[in-house]
Amino acid sequence: MRILFISSIVLLSNLFGFSQEVSQGILLAHWEDSSLVGSDAYDNTYNEVWGLNVNDKEYAIIGSTAGTHFIDVTDTDNVEEAFFVAGASAGGQIIHRDYHDHNGLLYAVSDEGFSTLQIMDISTLPDSVPVLYDSREYIRRSHNIFIDTTESILYACIAGGNAFPFTAMASFDIADGADPQFIRTYDDIQGVPISQVHDGYFDGGIGYLNLGPGGFMIADFTDPNQPQVLSTLESGEYPDAGYNHSGYVSEDKTHYYMADENWDADMKVIDVGDLLNPEVIGTFDADNEDPFSIAHNQVVAGDFLYVSYYYDGLQVYDISDPAMPVRVMEYKTSELSPRNSYEGAWGVYPFLKSGNILVSDMQNGLFVIQNPSIASNTHSVDIEPKFSVYPNPVTDKLLVNFTEEKNCIIEISTMNGLKVLEQEVQAAQFEVDMSSFERGAYTVSVFQAGASSSKVVLVK
Repeated sequence: MRILFISSIVLLSNLFGFSQEVSQGILLAHWEDSSLVGSDAYDNTYNEVWGLNVNDKEYAIIGSTAGTHFIDVTDTDNVEEAFFVAGASAGGQIIHRDYHDHNGLLYAVSDEGFSTLQIMDISTLPDSVPVLYDSREYIRRSHNIFIDTTESILYACIAGGNAFPFTAMASFDIADGADPQFIRTYDDIQGVPISQVHDGYFDGGIGYLNLGPGGFMIADFTDPNQPQVLSTLESGEYPDAGYNHSGYVSEDKTHYYMADENWDADMKVIDVGDLLNPEVIGTFDADNEDPFSIAHNQVVAGDFLYVSYYYDGLQVYDISDPAMPVRVMEYKTSELSPRNSYEGAWGVYPFLKSGNILVSDMQNGLFVIQNPSIASNTHSVDIEPKFSVYPNPVTDKLLVNFTEEKNCIIEISTMNGLKVLEQEVQAAQFEVDMSSFERGAYTVSVFQAGASSSKVVLVK
């Protein structure tokens, strides 16, 4: 068996978001339904995308003006709609839907019309999708939802229901799954007023709140009845500030990647290692000088940041150095010319077991894109690394260290697959002179002896 171990390294750069030669994403599948209508506001038939790994199958969840579509994407040569759940409100009035799953249930909301909170049982896929809860009691409309899965608490952003008027944010205990229990609303946190929480990221009781025109806040929701403000960044305290839209935390919880939903505004890298003193340490973009370039949603998975970037489509950044995003891949989902509007890539989901990336385009539906971190259509698995690289980032000499003497082949390639070095090695340590390499991100691959029969991708 020939095993491939992969470790990403980034050459030292003083420019956040530095772009080496960027690869073009590979389209694996596309789905849309021409019978659906577009919204009255932006002519967007489609909105948010989500993904599910259920019973050895993979599903894309995509919202439309009609409702929720479950697309079987297990076989990318044969994608098909497996189920459809109609929205409580439908038609041209619908712009937004949002999704999150927890403990075998999918939670769905809409931000227009006289809608509901829908809770669907996804554990019975591929046989059925029963709707277990469909009520306006707590959520008649909500712009976004996020579930702190460690606490089983659902946060609904800019939400209102029959039981309470519209509020900046509301929280619900969903430990009982399809029987949500209202906790409270939030129009201020510890006396600090908030007009809206457009979106938020919650984990382990810590909330990273995107406050729209109100900037950014980190708060402790360990007790959701009495949250505590840890820190804030007001609009005047960071570059390219505008409508603070959304963000996502690196897996080591040291950095937060944030977008202000304004044309020609850069994304931000925030050092959140100290929750009491967040600091914007850099900005980056889609390497596009068009004045209508605009980021929308972003997700971190492993060493990559995935951004649905409206007219710029899918943009992927290597964040193996979390403070220094390096743009490594893009895929345009739309051929529309950028203008003073909202069109193109809306949402992104990179957590399927196959590693394939799901992207929703407002006008063109669902795209399934091959992940740049995976050399082939194999599955990513976590394995014990057999070697390490030092230093990282590197300026000239790179050391490849093995736990014991190895007889192997070492390859170094750019992120778009261009091989720059291939060397047979029999040693416990190997030194590579990278001083003549172009600045950017590279992949170090180690092939051990044996016939080539499978590949394993190390996800660090």
